[in-house]
Amino acid sequence: MCINIVVVDDDPGFRRIATTLLTARGLRVVAESWDGASALDAVRAHRPHGVLMDLHLPDLDGLSVARRLAEEGDAPRIVLTSTDRSLWAREELDRAGIECFVAKDKLFDADLRGLFTAPTP
Repeated sequence: MCINIVVVDDDPGFRRIATTLLTARGLRVVAESWDGASALDAVRAHRPHGVLMDLHLPDLDGLSVARRLAEEGDAPRIVLTSTDRSLWAREELDRAGIECFVAKDKLFDADLRGLFTAPTP
């Protein structure tokens, strides 16, 4: 089964790296977005299985985008990422519909395929 992902980050270099990592792990990047509004549009257009999304975007933050997607129903699995090492309470991530948080510098070691395919508890 092909797992479709949308990558959301305002840094084109990071989007390129994330796309390479996701592809190397057998996932397919169907769209890239640079801000929250384009992320919402991309998810609505492509209906991906997952979204790898930066916390800090030029217009909306990643938590706000995740909340909007959750409100629309049938939201994709969302993995939030950032260089900001703030600790996120599991309850806050759950309320926003976020699967987990992975620091950008830990993305290479993360089980990205597992994060986007593991059954929801």
